Amino acid sequence: MNIATALKSEISRVARKEVRAEVSALKKASSKYRSEIAELKRRLAKLERDVAQASKGTRKAAPKAAEEGGETVARYSAKNLASLRKKLDLSAADFGKLLGVSGASIYLWEEGKTRPREKNMPAIARARQLTKKTAQEQLAMLG
Repeated sequence: MNIATALKSEISRVARKEVRAEVSALKKASSKYRSEIAELKRRLAKLERDVAQASKGTRKAAPKAAEEGGETVARYSAKNLASLRKKLDLSAADFGKLLGVSGASIYLWEEGKTRPREKNMPAIARARQLTKKTAQEQLAMLG
């Protein structure tokens, strides 16, 4: 074997060894980065779920009755307003008299085409406390 061939094979062996060491370090770093990225993606997904859940909770919790200057702030739902009127066994016109608005307003509120103004909300809240009998008595007093 001549010296040039031996030198060439030794250089190749040492070069392979050095390349293997460098590639091994790069593989380890790449694997570490991939696992860190996966962990960050999991944390991001969890945070997005938490934000979505929190925003759902605040939307539901915000309209609840709260004390504001002595009067309670009432929630409004077209479906609930219609069922309240039916529970009290009143026509839209009579229910409107009770609340101080027209029967057409009651109809539009129940259909969800319009919403009651803030000044009407306390009357709606008071109407929720009525029974059939007390509603009829108040209508008789209103005349």
